[in-house]
Amino acid sequence: MEYREHIERVIEYIEENLQGEISLAQCARVSGYSSYHFIRVFKDTVGLTPADYIRKRRISEISREIMQGNRNISDIAFRYGFNSKENFIRAFKTEHHILPTEYKKAQNSLKLYQKFCFVERPFSIVPRILEIQPFFLTVYTCDEESVPNFWNKYNARGLSLKLSGGREVWDYGVSSWNHEQDRLDYYIGIRSEYALGDIRGTRELSIAGGLYAVFSTQAATQDSFVTLIHRTWEYINTRWQPGSGYVRRAAFEFECYLEQSRLFSEEIYIPLERATV
Repeated sequence: MEYREHIERVIEYIEENLQGEISLAQCARVSGYSSYHFIRVFKDTVGLTPADYIRKRRISEISREIMQGNRNISDIAFRYGFNSKENFIRAFKTEHHILPTEYKKAQNSLKLYQKFCFVERPFSIVPRILEIQPFFLTVYTCDEESVPNFWNKYNARGLSLKLSGGREVWDYGVSSWNHEQDRLDYYIGIRSEYALGDIRGTRELSIAGGLYAVFSTQAATQDSFVTLIHRTWEYINTRWQPGSGYVRRAAFEFECYLEQSRLFSEEIYIPLERATV
């Protein structure tokens, strides 16, 4: 790509100045483009406007630092260009739909934005193909446009322990495509046999038994966990599925992990049936 080296220069400039002043005019000068052309090329390449990229990178770095020590959140945010505690709280909540203090207390994984890179490392997962027995889940219905933000609320507010009555159990995220409304329906909860606590505001889902492909995500850190989950789903949908010899069966797809384990790994279950020739 003829513009790659131009955008790479800008990415490096942004990274070097996350704790300093970054102007779009200076970014354009670094790229060698006019301001109008720079903004268009940057968005086409990175998938975000320069302003959005800078904001997400700063919030991501602040989030990492919050988890790394006992420094005051306001002090960390100020170093990354937020001129008031209120401005940072507003930006963080807009991004993740929870408060910074909720995040610090829960220490849940967020969808953080890494430094943009043109070259991705090779990625593949070999699934296990197995039969599972049917079971039931007690779940909350997603009320967010973004699934990661729904997980943020679920984890930060301790809803798993609320459902289980204080017992640490596996959490399940369940999805199905709503063809009538052309959107993804998503739910989070626990197995119904463990739902011995407060289940107000929930519903019960029946998970069909049968043949599934089970993908175990690669090892991750708290910083990279959510990004890795998204990359695994992308791999399943675009690379594994087309040549697998299987087709998706009409049933819920689900992912599950144990939040309290701090292992930052999950399993993704895809219902299957053999493709017919």
